Amino acid sequence: MGVRAAEGESVTDEYGPGRATAGFHEVYGTEPGGVWAAPGRVNLIGEHTDYNDGFVMPLALPHTCLAAATPRTDGVLRLHSGDAPGGIVELRVEELAPVAGGAGGGDRGGWAAYPAGVVWALRDAGLLTGAAGGADLHFESTVPTGAGLSSSAALEVVTATALSDLYGLEIPPGRIAQLCQRAENVFVGVPCGIMDQMASACCTEGHALFLDARDLTQRQVPFDLAAEGLRLLVVDTRVKHELGDGAYANRRAACESAAEAIGVPALRDVPFEGLDATLAQLERLDCDETTRRRVRHVVTEDRRVEEVIELLDAGDTRSIGPVLTAGHASCRDDFEISCAELDLVVESANAAGALGARMTGGGFGGSAIVLVAEADAEAVGKAVTEAFGAAGYGTPRIFPAVPSAGARRL
Repeated sequence: MGVRAAEGESVTDEYGPGRATAGFHEVYGTEPGGVWAAPGRVNLIGEHTDYNDGFVMPLALPHTCLAAATPRTDGVLRLHSGDAPGGIVELRVEELAPVAGGAGGGDRGGWAAYPAGVVWALRDAGLLTGAAGGADLHFESTVPTGAGLSSSAALEVVTATALSDLYGLEIPPGRIAQLCQRAENVFVGVPCGIMDQMASACCTEGHALFLDARDLTQRQVPFDLAAEGLRLLVVDTRVKHELGDGAYANRRAACESAAEAIGVPALRDVPFEGLDATLAQLERLDCDETTRRRVRHVVTEDRRVEEVIELLDAGDTRSIGPVLTAGHASCRDDFEISCAELDLVVESANAAGALGARMTGGGFGGSAIVLVAEADAEAVGKAVTEAFGAAGYGTPRIFPAVPSAGARRL
């Protein structure tokens, strides 16, 4: 789904429930049963660690996907987006099933595969039976697509949250996240980890979410940058990425094969202090250098998450900057998921006085984050924009990341 914002305009959550209600009425001719919201997210630290059972620390953005919805009793699912071309996508709930091979989205109109997959996952889990699950839904979104800010997770989570309320299922937020991840993995065919859905479902205003992706234990960590005279900027490079093109899956497969080779359940089980010994073991097992670099990224990135949480707990937020920059170098060199535009954001921001910067999200384009002193925010943003112009790139979209609330009914 696209985001309806003018070129160069800062993206804000400008729509609100009234707009979603009006859009629903225009499409379906009736009033919705309610309006729900689920946010996009930015990841402070912990990239590609979630599917390795590791640690992550995302925060929810104020940018949301809204769903105006009402239930149906005839087993028909009707989906409409105010941000995507085309009209209503109509499906039979009882006929929803993953396409053989796992690429469920191919036959279902692109964006509509995500909410359709959620309905399938709810039914597959036994939470929706009979004609339940039928619904009319209209979506509006301010989460930029292809920017590494989890627009797809927001779409999934808002669908599950709306259906949970409409049908009185009372599904806890963590369980909603798991069902949405299953929808994306099995129905849509993207082998993502759990972080994006957990962030959209579980984050709270004014906090970052410290999440253990293995057992899903979580802690809300106070993250009030304004009180410390700091700001976290999101720089959307406008370079679009597709996680279903094989690059993401290849990274995950390399991590899983390395874990199997050394005999651990996941790379999370490799201690940071034992990294050198593990890399030497992989070399003896004839694992190639690329695989060893993938392992090094995951193990050191988990340690960086621990460093950030230690610094935040100590009230030393400014000192997380160099950790962010080190994380970018690892994503760029060891995991090879950066690109020239993301590298330029980090280089130009740090040169202009930022405290630290790194790419965020799945990679291969998308966004970077920049930690700056409040007084330097404008100058750093200008430096990044000018660097893009000098390199012949399009103008980036820059806006502050304000830790916001997770999914809820409006």
